[in-house]
Amino acid sequence: MSSEDNLLPLIIEPDPLADHLDEPSLLIIDVPLRAESYGEGHVPGAVFLDHRLLMRGEYPAGSSVPNEVPTVEALSRLFSSLGLTRDTHVVAYDDEGGGWAGRLLWTLELIGHTRYSYLNGGIHAWRAAGQPVSTETHAPKPSDYEAELLHPEVAIDRLELQERLGEKGLAVWDARSRAEYDGEKGNNARLGHIPGAVNMEWTDAMDREHGLRIRDYAELVTELEALGLTPDMEVVTHCQSHHRSGFTWLVGKALGFEKIRGYAGSWKEWGNREDTPIEKP
Repeated sequence: MSSEDNLLPLIIEPDPLADHLDEPSLLIIDVPLRAESYGEGHVPGAVFLDHRLLMRGEYPAGSSVPNEVPTVEALSRLFSSLGLTRDTHVVAYDDEGGGWAGRLLWTLELIGHTRYSYLNGGIHAWRAAGQPVSTETHAPKPSDYEAELLHPEVAIDRLELQERLGEKGLAVWDARSRAEYDGEKGNNARLGHIPGAVNMEWTDAMDREHGLRIRDYAELVTELEALGLTPDMEVVTHCQSHHRSGFTWLVGKALGFEKIRGYAGSWKEWGNREDTPIEKP
């Protein structure tokens, strides 16, 4: 499905979105960090999504990583419960500048549902623009959506990443804090970073003075290039649980990084194994 088929651009501002709220094909999903945020005020017509449903969850020891992608059966149930159809255009947003919204859009890309947009800045930008909010729960109309992993290349697993470390044209964008990257903090068996990874904390890509929108594209491209990340490269982004890196994946996509991939296992997997290489400054 080409971008020309899409109702809205990848990154949409509050005012243009407000003009489309009555479009029947629109499904607006609020996926906040704080569940209470939805009840405090959301975009009119938006449905609520518990961000925990975007991750596989706790499995018996040794069988899975909790932040991995849910099974296709679980994704089918999730998106059916939200009322997703092949013709739906999803607009995602959250209350924190794009982490969980990005993870949601990455998941949609993974299953080949490319009709989606991000409300730039989320509910903060929406409120700042003077747009109305609703406190009424908007119940979705369930559908029968069958999810398939149609774009597996948007994800990368630990084995592939480990095998390809140091490969020319492949780069790793660590979206965690500098202290986590440097191995000074973290709730993992081992601390540090993936060898060769570069660090730009996810919030550094947000404009804190402008409703947590994505910062100026030209400035971001320049800063990423200075770190060795260019749009022609295959870039893997991760954090602790592919939540913060949901946003950096989205930023990369907005900046024209066509081969940006998410490592869902992230440091929760990498930093809790004995057989993964780790660097510290």
